[in-house]
Amino acid sequence: MVVPAARSNMLVSLGRYGLLSVILILMVFPLLWMLRISFMGTGQAISMNQVLAAGFTFSNYMDIFSGDLIGRPLLNSAAVGLAVTGGNILFCFMVAYSLARFRYLVNKLLFITVILILMIPAHIIIIPLYVLMLKTGLYDSYWALILPWLVNPIGIFLVKQYIESVPPAMEDAARIDGAGDFRIAFRIVMPLCKPALAVLAIQVFFTNWNSFLFPYILTISSELRTLPVALALYQGHQAVDWQHLMAGSSIAVLPVLVLFMFMQRHVVSGITAGAVKQ
Repeated sequence: MVVPAARSNMLVSLGRYGLLSVILILMVFPLLWMLRISFMGTGQAISMNQVLAAGFTFSNYMDIFSGDLIGRPLLNSAAVGLAVTGGNILFCFMVAYSLARFRYLVNKLLFITVILILMIPAHIIIIPLYVLMLKTGLYDSYWALILPWLVNPIGIFLVKQYIESVPPAMEDAARIDGAGDFRIAFRIVMPLCKPALAVLAIQVFFTNWNSFLFPYILTISSELRTLPVALALYQGHQAVDWQHLMAGSSIAVLPVLVLFMFMQRHVVSGITAGAVKQ
């Protein structure tokens, strides 16, 4: 009876890993296809036989950097992403701490508004945001790419739930020693919220790094283009230079993959932490 049971378990395991392998191949294949095309010569046909038989060249990568196709947009995306991420870490934590620790009726009403904002798609505010940027003189500037996204309601909700799971004993001890609210928040509570803040930082940076619609609408100068906008505008009217476009896309994907590989442990711990209150 033991052998059939062991064989059945082995077959189940093989089937599970086989299914996961198929899913992995389906997910990785588009990335490998993009990377392979980026090493093909310009003008070559994009077909399975041609892709497999073509040689490898780094000229596409050298061309996009020498022609300043991707250099300035890459710096713009990095600068905007880091600024928005830093702002979300600071402001979302401050709002979440006040909502979690100061249980006033006004705070409860404000938290309800945060939940309601989560129900509204961001694209609904495209026209009001565009008009606001024009009237305030921020249109076609870095401020238009940064200011509207410095606070994220999802970040407020995530950090608030995490703070509520942290026992307030250390905060009470600090108050007895004479520490003020700001010192308690930034010297005691904020270091304890690193997992949740790491998840927030990764989510915000990924969202802004891949954002296309709002940077495309709120800017018009080529000096302010972010990477997704620059890659989209690189396509010609009559034909698409797939080799150079895939080279630029490969460079755009690389920072996201590297960051996620190094931070995936914090993503998992930050998502699971705070799910159960102490």
